[in-house]
Amino acid sequence: MTLADAALLDRNDPLAPCRERFSLPENALYLDGNSLGALPRAVPARMAQMVAEEWGRDLITSWNVHDWIDLPRRTGDKLAPLIGAEPGSVIVADSTSVNLFKLLAVALEKRPERRVILTERGNFPTDLYIAEGVARFTSCDVVAGDPNQVDERTAVVLVTEVNYRTGARHDMAALTRRAHAAGALTLWDLCHSAGAVPVDLAAAGADFAVGCGYKFLNGGPGAPAFAYVAPRHQDGLRQPLQGWLGHAAPFEFSPDYRPGKGVDALRAGTPPILSMAALDAALDAFAGVDMAAVKRKADALFDLFADEIGRRAPELEILTPRDAAQRGSQISLRHPEAYAVMQALIARGVIGDFRQPDIIRLGLTPLYLRYQDVYRAAEVLGDVIATRAWDRPEFKRRAKVV
Repeated sequence: MTLADAALLDRNDPLAPCRERFSLPENALYLDGNSLGALPRAVPARMAQMVAEEWGRDLITSWNVHDWIDLPRRTGDKLAPLIGAEPGSVIVADSTSVNLFKLLAVALEKRPERRVILTERGNFPTDLYIAEGVARFTSCDVVAGDPNQVDERTAVVLVTEVNYRTGARHDMAALTRRAHAAGALTLWDLCHSAGAVPVDLAAAGADFAVGCGYKFLNGGPGAPAFAYVAPRHQDGLRQPLQGWLGHAAPFEFSPDYRPGKGVDALRAGTPPILSMAALDAALDAFAGVDMAAVKRKADALFDLFADEIGRRAPELEILTPRDAAQRGSQISLRHPEAYAVMQALIARGVIGDFRQPDIIRLGLTPLYLRYQDVYRAAEVLGDVIATRAWDRPEFKRRAKVV
């Protein structure tokens, strides 16, 4: 592979026009869309219109005039096809952590005779923390082990489909079947799946799911999250955070709580309209995009990068599975000075991130990454390793956010 070969792949790439849907910095190779997606070009205009007209001119009338009140459902319906969700089964609200709390509580209530939340070792910390918090309030136990080892004590299996550190991907359909055969429910964390790989919650028979809006969905820093409830679980849905907008008729201001219908029962407080509008506009970047094509390109980018690193820096251990069916849309590499290596890369315009204790993590985002970008990133990383460019004091000083 040469840079010219990579450029030829870009010219023949069916997803190449999607890059124009994003505003990307010059003189930087952005491989951190798995932490914060790039800015879609549609978002600044949408935000300016929201601020100047809907908020600035129309003020509070916008709740009706511009239907702000139903933006969580509309955005959820726009997002639903990206995760294989049925119409009316996704709501955009709150954060991933808050939605995990809600849905773990719902799942436990549906299996009152079972007292175990089963999750996996190495799950993202927020999933573990929230599970422990829910368990403390419900007198349940959290078991962190192999999520395939579900038994008669398990109420719900909480699994992140794509591991945040390694990029390894679970077989959603197989694990869900195993959980259901044992009488348990499933709650899938899609933070590193939604917008990155094809997801089909309905076909897999998943019960519940959550995910964030700011990674591969490109909704901006702190973008609201989403929650999914399979239609079979929506009748009588009731969650513990009984805020006023989850009420069946919030503007009756009744002192007695009646949950809204379906996924509307997952609403709690007033939605953050500006950030939700940014996510809603960002989702337009996926218009007409085939997620299977996204996965094919992600796999090709992975293979290109892995091959180049194998040639240029063979001492780097690739942690992400080489089998395309077993990974998401990132590549993770191990180096004892991974933090310093990443800082040296950033200093040269290759932006990725670091994960404890020794992982260089690079996101492969096919909508806006080119083959030549990935080739050049591998070239820079190879040089940083070969020349020990990372071995400088300024690259070893830890920032607050890593």
